[in-house]
Amino acid sequence: MSPHSPRLRTLGTRTVGPGRPVYVTGEIGINHNGDLDTARALVDAAADAGCDAVKFQKRTPEHCTPRDQWDVERDTPWGRMRYIDYRHRVEFGEDEYRAIDAHCRQRGIAWFASPWDTASVAFLETFDVAAHKVASASLTDDELLRALRATGRTVVLSTGMSTPQQIRHAVEVLGSENILLCHATSTYPARAAELNLRVIHTLQAEYPNVPIGYSGHETGLQTTLAAVALGACFVERHITLDRAMWGSDQAASVEPGGLQRLVRDIRVVEEALGDGIKRVYDSELGPMRKLRRVPGVIAGAGTSRDREPVTV
Repeated sequence: MSPHSPRLRTLGTRTVGPGRPVYVTGEIGINHNGDLDTARALVDAAADAGCDAVKFQKRTPEHCTPRDQWDVERDTPWGRMRYIDYRHRVEFGEDEYRAIDAHCRQRGIAWFASPWDTASVAFLETFDVAAHKVASASLTDDELLRALRATGRTVVLSTGMSTPQQIRHAVEVLGSENILLCHATSTYPARAAELNLRVIHTLQAEYPNVPIGYSGHETGLQTTLAAVALGACFVERHITLDRAMWGSDQAASVEPGGLQRLVRDIRVVEEALGDGIKRVYDSELGPMRKLRRVPGVIAGAGTSRDREPVTV
């Protein structure tokens, strides 16, 4: 594929799109529960597994929490507290993100985040993040989309809980030339019957100039591998140190051992997909001589090294 293909995008130092290695992101989100050491450990797990990036979520709690919810009390691992206080408790500020930025550089892994408001976009722009992410819940926030477009960075847009018309509008607001679309189902965890992975092909046909990825919230790994087989060039899965940890996203997350298997198997699947051109491989010539009774019309045409691919 030409390096100028309209379906290629830049995420940090990587080029992402068809024909390029799948870009694998470990979504930390708020699974760190406001603890920097836990965040570092999750970065380490992603780096050890071979992920290309980790992703966080960034909110300004007063902007993102409805006013009538601020004083609602809820039980948390830190005791009973107001909801707005809880939102602050699990939110990282500048000091924490400076530490995360340094740790990611040390581990050789990129990072970015899903900003939920324009103030968070400005905050993230103080770092050299690999991209910006639009959470499915934010797809209809035109003000946020315009702020993200103005950064000039690649924007990864998840499409869960959204109609085709809403997706089309978001693409128009963001502009199609610098986005990557992710198919997603926004339930945690999502049932296999509702993953509808063939939407990956639907999006590829609807947006021929946009690379298509997959953001998964299911349990298990096989359906994410199926998404890669269907052509997803970007994969995101929530990650955790322990699915039994406190937090709404933990149950739909992948633990370190599973993450290592997922990245390993993604690399196997993308290698096995090949280029779609039917050919006879050199490794098949021995079995051909041993097993084929009738040579056929192409016998003696040479090997895969010295002839054009054979169409059958």
